[in-house]
Amino acid sequence: MTIEIVYFDGCPNWQLAEQRVREVLTVTGHADADVRLHLVGNPVEAEQAGMHGSPTILVDGHDPFPTSDTIWSCRLYQTDAGFEGAPSMAALTEILR
Repeated sequence: MTIEIVYFDGCPNWQLAEQRVREVLTVTGHADADVRLHLVGNPVEAEQAGMHGSPTILVDGHDPFPTSDTIWSCRLYQTDAGFEGAPSMAALTEILR
């Protein structure tokens, strides 16, 4: 399994996304999964990378979280606690099992 976190410089949420992804991978027994950070520098690179707002989490090249077509903006994820800058631990666990 390859997890790619696509983000742009200045996005404050990519670290939270990485932290949650790594925690869930450990809990679900996938600590050996390949986690890659992909910094993009402009909207063209973002589109080519499959980014739908920063951060975008791609699992084996696929964005498992439904989203709009916004590319070059900070992304918010709906959680039980409201909107956050990264998916919830529960949502990630469901996706990464």
